[in-house]
Amino acid sequence: MTTTPAREIRCRDRRLPLDQGPLIVGILNLTDDSFFDGGQYNSLPAAVSHARLLVAEGASVIDIGGQSTRPGYTEVGPEEEIRRVVPVIRELVRHVAAPLSIDTYHPAVADAALAAGAHMVNDVHGLQRDPAMAGVIARYGAAAILMHNDPALRDAAASGTAPTNDVMAHVKSFLSRTLALAATAGIDPRHIILDPGIGFGKTQAQNLEILARLGELHDLGHPLLLGISRKSVISHVLDLPADERLEGTLALTALAVAQGVQFHRVHDVRANHRAALMAAAVRKTTSPVR
Repeated sequence: MTTTPAREIRCRDRRLPLDQGPLIVGILNLTDDSFFDGGQYNSLPAAVSHARLLVAEGASVIDIGGQSTRPGYTEVGPEEEIRRVVPVIRELVRHVAAPLSIDTYHPAVADAALAAGAHMVNDVHGLQRDPAMAGVIARYGAAAILMHNDPALRDAAASGTAPTNDVMAHVKSFLSRTLALAATAGIDPRHIILDPGIGFGKTQAQNLEILARLGELHDLGHPLLLGISRKSVISHVLDLPADERLEGTLALTALAVAQGVQFHRVHDVRANHRAALMAAAVRKTTSPVR
């Protein structure tokens, strides 16, 4: 389906304009084991200071996570997530104007974060892990970042039962089911952002194919987010550790902007913001802005 692109994302009492250039989502990990910055911002003063820096460098959203989802991660449980994120959210609501996103797949964590003042939920399972998540988002009138995350895509490629040229069809089918769950729960479609889930349940070849075909996801009728910052998909090409993957991240951010992706979830806000603005300036001269 093709729909008229939205001009803004509504995040409870805050708004994110979609017609004023790329939007950077700054990552704030309150975890011990995140693959790049685990343990750096676990104290309340450090978390608040870093969030304010991210906004100063150009972040339009702060995405706050209390549970790592890196490969091989260990679940800490909803109670520990809530302990980590709620005090930070309560403080940041007072100090930053940017909408706050809670990165969680637990409905109880989303509920506590939204009650504390968060504006968005970033669900890496696209509402398909726990049916209660959609209801929580709808009840608060929050915005939602909903991600593709289906290991069946990777497993089919490994077993030879799915053609590689069907990758985007699989991603679209999954996200269409996610949108149906959102609609049934009463989530306002004007609040939804979709994420293809690079690095989640995919082979390297599938990740690269999706990155080359991001523009096809506009057919789903919602703004898009790319979360590629310093991920192993870059290492598989450049053979670099996480702390040396900035250039690869910037290249993929620019590529995504060229394909009309509106949101870019990153660790290095200033550099990615500049790269995104440069790519957007070029794109504006050659194609309509989505």
